[in-house]
Order: sequence, then structure tokens, then C-alpha cells
Amino acid sequence: MRNSLTGVIVATLVALLTNHCRAQTAAEEQAFRQAAAIADPSIVRIETVGGLDVVGDLLTGTGPTTGVVVSPDGDVITSSFNFISRPASILVTLADGRRFPAEQIASDRSRMLTLLKIEAAGLVPLEPAAKADFQVGQWAIALGRTYDSPFPGVSVGIVSALDRIYGRAVQTDAKVSPVNYGGPLVDLDGRGIGILVPLSPQGEDETAGVEWYDSGIGFAVPVEDVYRVLERLQTGDDLHPGLVGIAFHDAGVLAGAPVIDRVRPASPADEAGLTVGDLITAIDGTPVERLPALRHLLGPRYAGETVAFTVQRESESLDIPVELVAELLPYAARYLGILPDRPPLDAEPEGIAIRAVLSDSPGADAGLQPGDVIRAIDDGNVRTSAELRDRLSRVTPGATVRLQSSRAGETQTRDIVLTEIPNALPDEVRPVTIPSPPEAGIDEEAPQTGRFTATLPGGDQKFWAYVPESYHSGYAYGLLVWLHPSGDTMEAAMLTAWRQQCDERGIILVAPQAADINGWTAGEAEFVVGVVEHIRESYSIDPARIAVHGFREGGMFAWHLAFKHRDLFRGIVAASAPLRRPPPDNDPDFPQQILTVCPEGDRLLPKVEQSVEILRKQKFPAASLTTPEADADPDLAVDQIAIWLDALDRI
Repeated sequence: MRNSLTGVIVATLVALLTNHCRAQTAAEEQAFRQAAAIADPSIVRIETVGGLDVVGDLLTGTGPTTGVVVSPDGDVITSSFNFISRPASILVTLADGRRFPAEQIASDRSRMLTLLKIEAAGLVPLEPAAKADFQVGQWAIALGRTYDSPFPGVSVGIVSALDRIYGRAVQTDAKVSPVNYGGPLVDLDGRGIGILVPLSPQGEDETAGVEWYDSGIGFAVPVEDVYRVLERLQTGDDLHPGLVGIAFHDAGVLAGAPVIDRVRPASPADEAGLTVGDLITAIDGTPVERLPALRHLLGPRYAGETVAFTVQRESESLDIPVELVAELLPYAARYLGILPDRPPLDAEPEGIAIRAVLSDSPGADAGLQPGDVIRAIDDGNVRTSAELRDRLSRVTPGATVRLQSSRAGETQTRDIVLTEIPNALPDEVRPVTIPSPPEAGIDEEAPQTGRFTATLPGGDQKFWAYVPESYHSGYAYGLLVWLHPSGDTMEAAMLTAWRQQCDERGIILVAPQAADINGWTAGEAEFVVGVVEHIRESYSIDPARIAVHGFREGGMFAWHLAFKHRDLFRGIVAASAPLRRPPPDNDPDFPQQILTVCPEGDRLLPKVEQSVEILRKQKFPAASLTTPEADADPDLAVDQIAIWLDALDRI
């Protein structure tokens, strides 16, 4: 009897709990539907006609996307991602089915939003939710209007984080796809939490963050912030992120106190009087203790706004107003015109020995000679090539530096006027004599040399490599990363063309292979970087001589890879591969040199030449090599590429 009674009680409790859960689920579903219904009149469907099929490495979509009404008289806000294809025309369909042509008015390039205008009246703007009321864990409903259904598409999640992307967005785990980019993220009252956009802390263009779609990592720009700048967008002027023109020695997420390490010449920081060594202690009165906090405070600010910097300079606290700008003057790499010697890695350098002085350079004009040892610049000692390169990068081109060197035990001092790194290919550069490696002991595991194929630990995607048989771990080798074109790895041709150059000039050649031989995908950038890091862990690599070389489709991927990982790649060789999008700013902390190769008669030659012009305007050192052969093949210019790569560490 007792067991029967217990069973009845358990069954009753289970039934009660089940009914309660069903009731709760039904109530939640009803709340989600009600919130979507409230926001529904403000959600529009956006269609584009014409435009580019491919932007960068991304195949653009052709289906409809979403927008949000923000004024009764026809203002619609949406994601700038929806127009990366540069469409010829735009059509907007309202919730009631009416259809209108739309005009692009302006874009917020900080938050990647675009304002559209349609000739309509009596519309229902989306009501904003107050940012002050946002809470992590609250319900968040992502809405989109992309199909013929009268009701918007719904994806439910929560607000998973606040003030992301340096204070510009909230984060949600609701699944967000390109079909609802530009749509609203709403609360249970149907009020707009934010406008859904692809964003990334590592990228700044319209496609940054797209790779996270439907992953549970989505971002939305607070609707309250959109309304705050709506009048400025209505004037037709784009809004840009505000730039200061300062850099820091440690820029990582764990960076400490924001002590200025570099001030860009002619930047707002320079004109306002910020200097190297200033410790930033507050922004607009808000205390700043670490660099990430500074980025968080400056991230939401626009060009044209004035920010009050409080800095500690020695024992004095200063308040310095800085007016932010949209663009900084391009940085031009400083040029002395020498090739530094490459001492053994276990050597203790006390100066920079010169192995070659390049012709028509400031160093040649000042009388520097091979064998001279540079020991100081402007009364500051320098011991390594990296130190000399860093010191010179802080001097304005055209400025005079006092350089102290020694020759045969005699100290010499010269005043040298620096110039910019020339765009011309370097002269003939003799290979460095690499010492023979010591014989390995019986118990020592020698690194793999010659040509071999491998995979990364735990992976199955292949790469092949060639390491000179005479590899010496005490010498820092150059690294050339080869990205093959669509349909052909060109392994045999590349190995034949580069083997001798690798042996003579101390170069390791590594060639990751695309998962699909027919082409690279943007997501494979991390695989290629993983291969490079694996080689760096296994062999002695000079960080100043790591370059990526691609042919046709591989060259297109090389642009994407190198500009995304500027801290890793110092050189780009693009063969028959023009730029597909504007390059980023030339960065003094991550300087890059570029070489384009293209044969006469190649249909891509005009676009390659145009790319070179764009790069040079941005002050990238961009050499160009036009070969006479009609059939493009990257091994035709191997000698010139090898010289360029061997001189990648020029100063």
C-alpha cells in the first residue's frame, strides 16, 4: 500500500511540474510573439539590385535583408553590410506591403550603420529601450523581415554582455545571420535594444565579424545611440571613428598603464601637445588605470568631437583637450639605406654591423661603409637592428639625425637626413654566408630538413615545406609562405624555382594547402597562421623577414591574410593579384613592404598598377615588377623576389 501511495504522489508531482513547465513555456512564447508584434510595424524588408558578386574574400548575398524605421517621414537605419556589393538600386518594403525606392543618405562608419530615405509618411519609428536599464541575462529577441511572411522572423536569446566592441555594442547569444543584419534586437516590451550588425574587435570594415553568424555571438548597436546621432546622419555626412594618433608599447587585452609610446606626426595628439612618456590618467574626468579602459572610453567617440585628456608628465598633471579626426596622415617608413649584419643568435650585440650600404640612400650619401658598426643615434645607444629601426621610425622623414658609428676602432659621427623607403626594387644583394651547422650529438634530435609534407598537431589539413639541408639553428632564416592559385598547388614548379634561392639566401619555404584545391576561404587564415607559428616554433626564423607570396587567387588571399595579421607578416608578394579593397593605414608599429608581380599583356595588369598607386598614396613601400612573359608564372621573377625578400630587413 505504501509503495502504491508513493507512486501516486510521484506521478502527481511529475504531472504538476510538467503542466507548470508547459504553462511557463506557453507564457514565454506568448511574450515573444507579443514583443515581435509590437515592433513589427517598424521592421522593413530591404532588397538590392546589381552590384559586385564578390567583395574581398566574401561572396556577397543576393537575398533580402532587414532595416528599422527611425522617423515617421521615411528614415530607415540598417547595417552597412547590406550594401558592401555597391548595389545600383535599393528597394524597401514596409510591414504593410508598400514598396519604395530608397536612397543612401549617410553611414556611421564607427558602428557600421547606414541611413536610408524613402518618400513615405506616417511611419512608426522603433521605440528605444533605455541603455541604463540593460542587464546581462535579460531576454533579447532578434527580428528580421526577409521573407514574404506577414510576421517577422524570430530568434530568441539573452543579452550576454554589455559595452562590447570598445563600448559600441551589446552582445547577444540569439542567432544572428546576414538575413537579419540591420534588424532590431528587442526586449519583451518590443522596445529596441539595438540594431543587429556584424562587428569584431579585430576588424573595422563592413565584413568584420560576419564569420560569427549563427554562432551565438552577435552584436547590436544600442538604438538609443542611433537616435542620438540621427540628426547628424540626416545631413548626409558620414560619421567616422575618432582618431587621436597615439600608440602604446603593449596593446594587448592585458596591457597595463596607458603610457604613450608613440605620437604620430601632424596628428591631433601631436598638435595638442601630447608627448611620448605621458601617462594618461583620465578621459573627460573618468579615471583610466589600464589601456583597455582607455580604448573603451575612446571607442564610441566620433571624429570632430573634443576629448579632454588628463596626463601625468613627470610630477605635473595636465589637462589637454584633443579634437579627434577621421583620418591620420599616412605613415612613411624611415630610411637610412643599410642592410644590417645577421649575427649568430647566441651573440651579445653591442651595435649594428653594416653588411651592405644601398645605393642612392642617405647612408651612402653620408659615407657609411660595410663593416661600420652603428652604436648610437641622437645620443641614445642602440644595440640591435630592432632598436635602431624603432628609433628611426619615430623621426620625421626629412629630419636630421646624428648617428655615431665605429670603423676600425675609430668613432665617427655623422648628421644624416632620413628619407622614405624607396619603391624601387633593391639592387643586387649578395647572400649572407651562413656558417655550417655543428654535427648533432647522438642523443640530439635534428630538425627535419629538405622537402617534406606535414599537418599541424591534431589537424588533417596539409602543408609542405622546404628547409635547406644545411639548416643551422644558430642563424635566423627568412620565411616565405606560398599560397597557391585555384586548381593547382604548383608544388613541383615552386620547389624547382626556389630550392637554390633557399639554400643560398637562408630561406625556408612553406606552402599551406587549401582544404578545397579550387580556392581559399577567409576562414583558412587561421590555419595558415597556425602553420607559420608551427614553423617558427620548430626553426629559427627572423621576424623581420616573414613574407607571404600568392599567385592569382592565392595572391588575393595573401592581401587578406597579411593585412589581418600585420604583427606577423612583414612582406607581401602579390603575383597577378590586384587589391580588392582599400588597404589599411600603414602602421609604424607593424611596417610592411610590398612587391607586385604581373606580366605584360595580363588582363589584370591595369588593376595591379592601380593597386600600386593606391598603396603608394598610403605610403606603403610598394615595388612593382612587370615581366615580359605573356603567361603569368610566379617562378619567372624568382631572382628579383629573392633579392627583395633578402632585403626585407633593410633599415
